[in-house]
Amino acid sequence: MDVTLLPFNRLVGLEKAPIGSGFLLSLPSSPNYLNHLGAVHATAQLALAEASSAEFLLQRFGGAAGVAPVVHRLEAKFRKPANGQIFSRATADESELAKLTSDLEAKGRGLVSVSVEIVDENRVVAMTAVVEWFIAKGKESA
Repeated sequence: MDVTLLPFNRLVGLEKAPIGSGFLLSLPSSPNYLNHLGAVHATAQLALAEASSAEFLLQRFGGAAGVAPVVHRLEAKFRKPANGQIFSRATADESELAKLTSDLEAKGRGLVSVSVEIVDENRVVAMTAVVEWFIAKGKESA
């Protein structure tokens, strides 16, 4: 699965970050993404954060057939105004990723949190977020 091809992410214009950049995804600079202060709108940053957390999990686990992931909670802190193109990077605690794997095997469902940073074209960390995913095995894979 390619998260940039999901209909909403295509509509918004999310892109894969250049290989070797240290980032997962990006949103190009556009006046369409600006708020009333001329900075990147909070919702545009949130869209990038959510998609980036999914991209992180896909890169880590692959697109497992029969698994249904949905965002359970998203908590964000806006640190500085974001200007121009924005980029994302993500991490997760290794023990939490291992627990997810074991919970999926034992119970067929689990939670995992992915930490995301949104960085603007000036390399300013504009927003940090934690996206918690609920992941369950579908009926066909149970």
